[in-house]
Amino acid sequence: MLTILGFAMIATFLVLIMMKKMSPIAALVLIPALFCVAVGQGAKLGDYVIEGVGTLAPTAAMLMFAIVYFGVMIDVGLFDPIVRGILRFCKADPMRIVIGTALLAAVVSLDGDGSTTFMITVSAMYPLYKRLKMSLVVMTGVAATANGVMNTLPWGGPTARAATALKVDAADIFVPMIPALAVGLLAVVLLACVLGRRERKRLGMLTLDEALVTEPETVLVGAGSGVAGGGDRLTKAPKSGPGTTTGGAGDTEDRDGDGDGGEEFKGLDPHRSTLRPKLYWFNAGLTVALLAAMILELMPIPVLFLLGAALALTVNFPHMPDQRARVAAHADNVLNVSGMVFAAAVFTGVLTGTGMVEHMADWLVGAIPDAMGPHMAIVTGVLSLPLTYFMSNDGFYFGVLPVLAEAGAAHGVSPLEVARASIVGQPLHMSSPLVPAVYVLVGMAKVEFGDHTRFTVKWAVLTSLVVLGAGILFGII
Repeated sequence: MLTILGFAMIATFLVLIMMKKMSPIAALVLIPALFCVAVGQGAKLGDYVIEGVGTLAPTAAMLMFAIVYFGVMIDVGLFDPIVRGILRFCKADPMRIVIGTALLAAVVSLDGDGSTTFMITVSAMYPLYKRLKMSLVVMTGVAATANGVMNTLPWGGPTARAATALKVDAADIFVPMIPALAVGLLAVVLLACVLGRRERKRLGMLTLDEALVTEPETVLVGAGSGVAGGGDRLTKAPKSGPGTTTGGAGDTEDRDGDGDGGEEFKGLDPHRSTLRPKLYWFNAGLTVALLAAMILELMPIPVLFLLGAALALTVNFPHMPDQRARVAAHADNVLNVSGMVFAAAVFTGVLTGTGMVEHMADWLVGAIPDAMGPHMAIVTGVLSLPLTYFMSNDGFYFGVLPVLAEAGAAHGVSPLEVARASIVGQPLHMSSPLVPAVYVLVGMAKVEFGDHTRFTVKWAVLTSLVVLGAGILFGII
């Protein structure tokens, strides 16, 4: 019964948010509460929620201070050179923009933190998508899928969990999987090409003049849009001569005099009052040191971001009114994301506390025919898609993976093969409603979670299957 109710609860949640009948926060709270009562454990709902909140509280704290930290870094102009470089590559070509989204998300994912990746990616790309009226779910879908492939890095979490659960070395899991993961990343770039060509066909090859005509008003990319703080806007400056054109995605300059070859985009207002060019190298060094400390695990991540945010605010904005203004500028994002995380704590708390997750996992493992025993690595790879989507990575890697590995060992399947197969579902996992970082992504991009899910799931499943297929083809799995 708990198995059926567990699947029913997840299905109800997904259907309601994809049909936009409930907001994600309301669905994350009310649906599990209703099902908790349905299984006869309503009296323990409070205990389950408190336990779930306690589990996710460090994540919520990390996201809160990470948003403040990276928001301040965006405000002071740390990422402006990166943005300008990407936008010079993308120009006003929708296909290049989508490819740039995939590449940027993949590169930033090297720090191993999904929230950081999404904050930087959306901050860089949102102005272009908005100005050129491109589909924002394309941006969120490509970014989430690219981050999912890169999330398999040993310091990203899943690989370390698999290594810990099966008592094997993380390098022995990850290094042999590099060719398969490279194929998966290539698949994401190809997906970006396909989606970009679709957007190009829908919108055409736009120039900034055309974008300006179709959308002459400025686009707010401040706190209200979840991209940068302080009311910064995409500005339209007057023309300074026949060879210079300015438009909706920022200033562009025809340096080559050919009308299209030397356009330069600036996604954030280069004259905003929050810029701190004299402190650029301090901010860059602080960010590098922060990411290095995260990778080396010198301190818990929430503590690192707490210290980093406090230091960034103090040095860049020494006056109290300016500090309050920066915090207030990012308060909407902080409240939305942290609220979503704590709401998700209700969902995960009920799933775990009532025993639904355990019963669902036991049912799925028990449904595997004995004849599939010698192919348990492949079975694990296939199961990693739905299981890491419907439950947390901790639940899958520490609860289900050891059972699958034990079943495989009985048929001579190496635990390393099972461990490698277990990480192929991460492209889909990164769009799971149980992943806090995805709410950073959709919140900053102003995309409904249901729209993101409906668009992304099919492409994420395809990417995961490509990684699994490549692993089989190369003899890794």
